[in-house]
Amino acid sequence: MTDAIELQREGGLLTLRLNRPDKKNALTRAMYARLADALSEADGDPEINAVLICGSSECFTAGNDIADFLQQPPRDLDSPVFRFMRSLVQCRKPVVAAVAGAAVGIGTTMLLHCDLVYVSRDARLRMPFVNLGLCPEFGSSLILPRLLGQAKAAELLLLGEGFSGEQAAAWGIASAALGDGVATLAKAREAALRFSQLAPEAVQVSKRLMKAPGREQLRQVIEQEGVEFTRRLQSPEAIAALSGFLSKG
Repeated sequence: MTDAIELQREGGLLTLRLNRPDKKNALTRAMYARLADALSEADGDPEINAVLICGSSECFTAGNDIADFLQQPPRDLDSPVFRFMRSLVQCRKPVVAAVAGAAVGIGTTMLLHCDLVYVSRDARLRMPFVNLGLCPEFGSSLILPRLLGQAKAAELLLLGEGFSGEQAAAWGIASAALGDGVATLAKAREAALRFSQLAPEAVQVSKRLMKAPGREQLRQVIEQEGVEFTRRLQSPEAIAALSGFLSKG
């Protein structure tokens, strides 16, 4: 259990708030485990109509906590980070994300699996996997080329280039870009609460139908990426890059 993930119920809405401000909400094994469990529990709770994932109005998440990652790297697909991925992909309830400030690594790739994504215009999104000697994860190597085209996806995944919240909305990664973090959180909460006014079974069937095409291929790609990612973590390139990142901190 970790208090770095705050759970709040408001009617039919469950909010999962990343709350580790001193580390820019960097994600640990314990946080992934808590998120995975909370999503699975929400999926089976008939009183929950939607889930909201957010950080603060200043920061979503800086991605993986590198020190925690190096001390306890994921060894297989049953590790907490991969359990979180499966629970998010398999969640039948609509999932809304609110993103302000930094959204690094999985902080960006998890958005590809949320149903509604609201970002602040000046949010800073980036997937610097190759910069750390790693490879894409969470289905990003499949989804981004389809969504953006091969050339733009290559800039983001092969060069690790960052982009703004405004660009995320223009490219279809986000539903809308708002003026600041406070407005973003408010809009995401408003949208998530709307699901309590809609027929829950109709919403869930509609989500299932939207997600059905390509679901099996996505599952296979996420697993393949996971295998390669865990291998890359043991590579000299990754060890040097991650150790260098820590020494700078």
